Amino acid sequence: MEQYKKMYLYKRIVQAKLFMDNHYAENIDLVHSSEEACFSKYHFIRLFKAAYGKTPHHYLAGIRIEYARQLLKTDKSILEVSILVGYDSPTSFTAAFKKIVGMPPSDFQTRHRLRTEKISANPLVAIPNCFAQSHGFIEGKESDVSK
Repeated sequence: MEQYKKMYLYKRIVQAKLFMDNHYAENIDLVHSSEEACFSKYHFIRLFKAAYGKTPHHYLAGIRIEYARQLLKTDKSILEVSILVGYDSPTSFTAAFKKIVGMPPSDFQTRHRLRTEKISANPLVAIPNCFAQSHGFIEGKESDVSK
């Protein structure tokens, strides 16, 4: 019977996590998440952290920032990205992004653009030297393919 209770609790926590995964861009707060799992908010926080190693707030912020990283690789503005991933203001988005990624979104966007330009100009910079040498793309060790 005890194992059934644990599975039931875990299933409700997973349901709340999936809700966050699917609705990350919406105005989700702790009340929404705990209601989705049918727990009090404090019990929900404890169970969620035990299952996933982070609080629901930190988990949701991580999801939003991961989607933001993908969107920042496109031609979207920082304001646009912040709104698309569920932040009310670009200032709060920038602070959260910098805290999680370690750099502001503008720097992330610039680095990605420069890396893309560098690879476009010279595609070999994206291939590890050991692979390029062994396949004869660059001079160095004799290619294993030609042996």
